[in-house]
Amino acid sequence: MADWSEILVEIQNSGGNFDTVRRKHLKFLHKNTGRNVIAYYSGWLQKQGASNLGINDLDKNAFMTTIRGLDRKIGLDLLLHTPGGDIAATESIIDYLITMFDDIRVVVPQLAMSGGTMIACAANEILMGKHSSLGPIDPQFMTSYGHVAAHGVLEEFEQAYKEIKSDQNKVFVWQPIIAKYTPTLIGECKKAMNWAESIVRERLSDRMLSGIEDREERDKKVREIIKEIGDHSVSLSHTRHLSRKRCVEIGLTIGLLEDNQILQDAVLSVHHAMMHTLENTTAVKIVENHNELAYIQKAVIGNR
Repeated sequence: MADWSEILVEIQNSGGNFDTVRRKHLKFLHKNTGRNVIAYYSGWLQKQGASNLGINDLDKNAFMTTIRGLDRKIGLDLLLHTPGGDIAATESIIDYLITMFDDIRVVVPQLAMSGGTMIACAANEILMGKHSSLGPIDPQFMTSYGHVAAHGVLEEFEQAYKEIKSDQNKVFVWQPIIAKYTPTLIGECKKAMNWAESIVRERLSDRMLSGIEDREERDKKVREIIKEIGDHSVSLSHTRHLSRKRCVEIGLTIGLLEDNQILQDAVLSVHHAMMHTLENTTAVKIVENHNELAYIQKAVIGNR
């Protein structure tokens, strides 16, 4: 494996040709697995505040570009590195991917959070290393005072209701807090939570856990997984990192990258090449396959 420093040296020796190095390692990964490879990488760790870092509807064009011409009979290895994003776009991308491929393996070289976890749960299998993490799928809302967890809003509202009902004087404590809520926020929070959970529930049942023939047992396992990754009162924070060990414990189908050293080396070489590109160029998102077809979104410079 070429580690972080070795990939950087390789890029420097190529004359700073990030594309050449990245594509070389994508091709090697494909040759190793015999499967299609698409890497979906966001630069949210390098370029915080840039636009389009999260999963959004532009990404559908990226997947259409990178899937075109692939032999879909040999399955897909999808390398995911994302903070998550729009739930509608995430659902649309999941629907598109499972229509195009019967066999999808999501590979998480580092982080696939929120919507990324939802995509991973729609795969047949998730490959993770000791360094890999998924994240909670509880929806977030942008308010005038920042991002808030939908489940957290509902918990807070229910607590306010109970306290005010038992002690009317508590209304003066809760009034400035509840006043920040928009008229439809509570209802939208409930809908968003149900929406996210329904997407994951359906895909886990139809794909990852479809081998469990007993329907009641399968449904029980799905509920247990959703409780762990979808309930804010369990995960405690939307940014919580769920380790590979934890993902195995809650019942997700997890393959271990360390079980195949050549595969792990190939995956991490792609990962380092992607991260160097995002760190040292204007790219904010890269979606690229092993055939050198890429859809690269760049940061907007200045006020344009």
